[in-house]
Amino acid sequence: MFATLYGLSWEERTLVYVVSLVLAVKSVRQRQRASADLLRLLGEFKRMVNVCIAVGIEENVSSLKTLSSKSYRRLSHDILSYYRLCAISTATGILRNHRKAKKKNPWTKVPYAGKLMLTTCYGFKIQNGLLRLPIKPRQYVYVKLNNHTLNVLSGLNVRSVTLTPDSLSISYSKEMVEIEPEGYMGVDRNLDNVTVAQRGQTVRRFDLSKATRIKSTYRFVRSRFKRNDTRIRTRVFSKYGEKQRNRVQPLLHNVSKRIVDEAKTSRYGIVMERLTGMRRLYRRGNGQSRNYRARMNSWSYGELQRQIEYKARWEGVRVVYVPARNTSKRCSICGYKTLESTQRQLWCPHCGTILDRDENAARNIAAGGLRFSPNGPPGEAMVEEREPENATLILKVDGGKLGQSFNEDLAEPKA
Repeated sequence: MFATLYGLSWEERTLVYVVSLVLAVKSVRQRQRASADLLRLLGEFKRMVNVCIAVGIEENVSSLKTLSSKSYRRLSHDILSYYRLCAISTATGILRNHRKAKKKNPWTKVPYAGKLMLTTCYGFKIQNGLLRLPIKPRQYVYVKLNNHTLNVLSGLNVRSVTLTPDSLSISYSKEMVEIEPEGYMGVDRNLDNVTVAQRGQTVRRFDLSKATRIKSTYRFVRSRFKRNDTRIRTRVFSKYGEKQRNRVQPLLHNVSKRIVDEAKTSRYGIVMERLTGMRRLYRRGNGQSRNYRARMNSWSYGELQRQIEYKARWEGVRVVYVPARNTSKRCSICGYKTLESTQRQLWCPHCGTILDRDENAARNIAAGGLRFSPNGPPGEAMVEEREPENATLILKVDGGKLGQSFNEDLAEPKA
């Protein structure tokens, strides 16, 4: 599609961009109890995934095509062929994640699939309120779908099915026409709140301090567990981890849904910071207390981003990302570098404005999204730097962004 845009005028390109389709994917989950035949299928699928992982580690491959050619013949021929292909695909994802983790930590353990599971995008069928899964040629196992699952899936394309001994997750999709945004709203994610700002309008803040308190409580409970037994410790930590997620996830879903609904109603796009390398900031040895590192490492900034992104895609709302550098430090009014005033307050020495740190960041993030608009200005606002004494002011254009810098080489020598 993009190759055909070069011969079009700007107005025609804009029209094509407005009516572009995006694929939105969601999933619905329900409880279920696996039968004996289904448990055997789950166990065989897990075994095939582990065989593929072993082959990938042995041959040092992580691409789907290469792993398929090297491991397909080693898998059991008593299992239907599309289950073998899905097992190879699942193992490919695990191997790619392992390769990324190994680059950061060479002592990363060899991965393996420990839980009974099955993921497939072939062979299943939904009919008469039942999910039909083949276990052998012309032999099927059936799983009853509840009313909520059937209502959600009505009229939509079912993509894949993921089964565990006690749950069923069905992925479905639809094509959405992306709404051409009339403006952008910036979303600043923090540990205890999420701040949303639209240019020239009021700022909204969503409180997430309850989620922080929940995580702190469960962290304290886990720290009191003294039994030196790895199996028991893993079981207890898994139980409390699930309880924590069940309490925190609804809070994040509530905030993400309200943000996307507001953007859809206002016909605005959503702008967020591209947060990368956050966990490296809070490692042991950085001179930070253990409690502080635990609080910051429990921050669910990635989960909130994931929820906002898939919900926005489902509603046709555009999501863009801007660099996170200096979004909190620059004044959202004049662009000058601010100074710390009081708790989460900033003072601009150029215009004398006292700004809330989170609101200032949200406004800067929203302003950063203007360059993604087809009707946006050719260059961003001029940004003024704090100059060294007696420096000469020069203007520069860098990648379409108009800014200022100070050339110390041209400054007059000091007396």
